[in-house]
Amino acid sequence: MKQPRIRVGILEDQDFISFKIYGDYVLNDKLKINNKKLKAYPNGSKILLKEAETIVFSDVTLNFSPVKNNQKIEDALYKFEVENVVIGIDFHWEQKEREIFEGSFSIINKNGKLTLINELDVERYLQSVISSEMNSESPFEYLKAHSIISRSWLLAQLNVRKNDKTESKSQITENERIVWHDKTKHEDFDVCADDHCQRYQGLTRLRTNKALEAVKETYGIILTYNGEICDTRYSKCCGGITEEFQNVWQDVYHPYLKSVYDSENQNQPFPQTEEEFEKFIKSKPDAFCNTEDVELLKNVLNEFDLITKDFFRWKIEIKQLALKTLLEIKLGIDFGEIKNLIPIERGKSGRIKKLKIVGTKREFIVGKELEIRRALSEKHLYSSAFVVEPVYKEGNEIPHKFILYGAGWGHGVGFCQIGGAVMASKGKSYEEILKHYFPGAELKKIY
Repeated sequence: MKQPRIRVGILEDQDFISFKIYGDYVLNDKLKINNKKLKAYPNGSKILLKEAETIVFSDVTLNFSPVKNNQKIEDALYKFEVENVVIGIDFHWEQKEREIFEGSFSIINKNGKLTLINELDVERYLQSVISSEMNSESPFEYLKAHSIISRSWLLAQLNVRKNDKTESKSQITENERIVWHDKTKHEDFDVCADDHCQRYQGLTRLRTNKALEAVKETYGIILTYNGEICDTRYSKCCGGITEEFQNVWQDVYHPYLKSVYDSENQNQPFPQTEEEFEKFIKSKPDAFCNTEDVELLKNVLNEFDLITKDFFRWKIEIKQLALKTLLEIKLGIDFGEIKNLIPIERGKSGRIKKLKIVGTKREFIVGKELEIRRALSEKHLYSSAFVVEPVYKEGNEIPHKFILYGAGWGHGVGFCQIGGAVMASKGKSYEEILKHYFPGAELKKIY
């Protein structure tokens, strides 16, 4: 098998796209362009390409391919820089930045809005992913583990897209909304460049050769289970226990994505009662991802992730009016005054699968994990592993605020990125890291 080439969506739904080309590119096999700053605008069904105010080209689609000695080549050392790329979409640290990419790219006009797509080989894509998801200064064994995880996830998703293009499913009744969102559906490209799929920020954060070497040393290696490519999910911090796949996405059990303690001790019983979950979430148990090693975190997290200090255990307060207003906006329901938030069902990590919202006017159940996080925050809560403490003023039966005590950052399924980095810093090999987070999975080189 030869490594695939993939199409990565960098920008979507744009009124215009500003970019700069470095080196020689050929446009639509017609026009040679080099070292120019350009803007693309939709114009009916076509796209206008401008340099300053001068129109230099117009066509239905703009396809840019790097050239050398007048011959097309794949992923040459030619680059393009794109302005206003949004990263962390809908998360608490969402921001725009200028990013540099390599290889071929195209701009398409879809219903009067522009999409920019980067096309390149999987292995070059992965070199960017593992230095975008985490810092390329991370421990080398960690980078190798992440290379295999990111490669496996990508190839598993490409296989899924051939058969099932469903992104979300829902169970909606008058009193319940249970929705899961998955990562597989994009109409015009294979994967997007943000957390919805995998972070891909081009050459922007490839500061050292470690990421390149990590991908090179694991070239073509994936994780498999019973002969199938593993759907290797990952998140920033599991909070001490990883979550199971079916509690976050569709009701399918993957044995290699079962819950494990993020520690050497796997003989501990999992919390089961609400009292046990509260004790776990309000404590700081021994876990790989329970780290305050400032130097390690600087080497592991990119600058925008370093903003988040309380990733292992966190606490937020929401006032009554703010919560009432937020739920009305997010769910479209007037609950009246909010009396309580009651976990109905949890996964093994403590992440809530179903949450009952009790108001003076009505009750409603929301799930799964991501829907809960979205409903209770303007962006996303760090995770749905939290316990709720209503706070009352004397003589009042309605809470004037709610305190949420939480654990972890992200969905918690599969690989815990901070935990894996700590394991590597303690001398664990990439094989040991992968065995810990994906029990029963096997390594296989497929190209």
